[in-house]
Amino acid sequence: MFIKVLAAALLLTSCSGHSGESPVVNADSLKVEQVPYQQLFLPDTAYSSAAAVYYVIENKDSADHTLKDLTDRYAASAGSFTFRKNLMRDADFGGTVTGEPTMVEVAWRFDTWVDNRTTRFGYWAGGTGWTGQPVYVKWNDEQMEKFRTDSQSLTNEFSNEEIIFGSLCSKGYFLNFNTGKESRKSIDLHNTIKGSASLDPELYNLYIGHGVPRAMPMSSLAIDLLQHKITTIFSDNKAWRDWAASDSSPVVVGGYLFWPGENGTLYKFSRSQGALELVSALRYKVRGSAPGIESSMAVYRNYGYFSDNHGNILCVNLNTMKPVWHYYNHDDSDGTVVLREEEGVPYLYAASEVDKQGYNGLCYIVKINALNGSLIWEQKVPCKRIGLGSKSLDGGAYSTPLLGRGDCADMIFINMCRNGASKNSGELMAFSTTDGKQLYAVPYKLFAWSSPVGFYNEQNQMYIFSGDAGGNVYLIRAKDGKLLFTKQMANNFESSPVVVGNAAVVGSRTNGIYKFVIK
Repeated sequence: MFIKVLAAALLLTSCSGHSGESPVVNADSLKVEQVPYQQLFLPDTAYSSAAAVYYVIENKDSADHTLKDLTDRYAASAGSFTFRKNLMRDADFGGTVTGEPTMVEVAWRFDTWVDNRTTRFGYWAGGTGWTGQPVYVKWNDEQMEKFRTDSQSLTNEFSNEEIIFGSLCSKGYFLNFNTGKESRKSIDLHNTIKGSASLDPELYNLYIGHGVPRAMPMSSLAIDLLQHKITTIFSDNKAWRDWAASDSSPVVVGGYLFWPGENGTLYKFSRSQGALELVSALRYKVRGSAPGIESSMAVYRNYGYFSDNHGNILCVNLNTMKPVWHYYNHDDSDGTVVLREEEGVPYLYAASEVDKQGYNGLCYIVKINALNGSLIWEQKVPCKRIGLGSKSLDGGAYSTPLLGRGDCADMIFINMCRNGASKNSGELMAFSTTDGKQLYAVPYKLFAWSSPVGFYNEQNQMYIFSGDAGGNVYLIRAKDGKLLFTKQMANNFESSPVVVGNAAVVGSRTNGIYKFVIK
């Protein structure tokens, strides 16, 4: 029987209080000292820009719900547990190649079930959609033994290396990373899944949200992997926006799970094995309207950052759940923001779509001081929104930017939907992180929603792998944009890849999941 959690009436209170310690390095003694980790907290303040945000914080009780630690548990995890790997969402998957790669080969393909039923929102088939990045995990021996106590859910292909994802066909899948065959039985998730699942870095919990309703309600789910079943279904009848999808990939910060929703709410949960309990909820409006959050939240210390489909970028103090600053980026911004610390200062990179501007507009790519919300630079790229029968296709950036490393440490890369604003439908565009100057554009055969990923060779030279909406894959030398390989491999790579060594695993629309090897 499912355990159902509903957001009930909550008391209006505020969070405060500090405790615990965190390690820092003393440069003189080269010894690790323990200092109160609250000294690492960014200030509980609000800049003038936050006045644009009307909000209510609803707390369950008056208990102390201050973050208990600031360690990025994802960065040290044995795998890729959340969208774009870690709290900064900067996608350092650790991909490796030898020399200059020139070939992309298919190691295996797994086909999901195809759901032929139609809904009022269309026909969803199978495979994966946007953002759809799989989880990759490498279990240790102790963890493997825990799973074997419930052998009924395991197959003969059960392995310590697993790929986990939710599908458009409304099922959750578990695959052997090496063979591509099912390592556990699939789980019925009741509704279409579009977003990226998230694996708890400390518990055997998998978090995943509904993307499109086949049956109501749309909910956020916690799956107990030890029991191999859904044990928490969370829905909220108090949301300010009447669309309860949850494409965002949630993250654990300081002992709490933070989960943005397309109903205009940021949730803070306490967690236990198989269960979530709501601690507080931030509901907000800008210019009188409650936006939906499709992006995944990036985190720097105790500040969380996300963009929404009305073009707002918010910074929130995760201790108090209060907005710290607000930046308006002109148009729908579904792609996840990324963070990087440069000379001790955290900066945020984000890009918008062309949606509310009409059929001709600009994609606004910005670099922002993540501490105070001030604009460092802005780049404008002409893009188009085009009609497709009774629907339309937005232009600009659906993808999450890829920050360069190695020989491209001063570059950032974005898959762009030009849709006729240039001679190409889609492009990989490279920009300088210093001043935003466009460095080059690599033409794609079709537009791309998928986010690019990086691989590095023994000389720390960067190479980019990506797919487009036509099912084409690309291998690109990142420094100068030279196209090294391209081939049509599937129907539509709308999802983003996860990288393991010299391999990338990514799903396509229709029903194929692929493991590609970069050689």
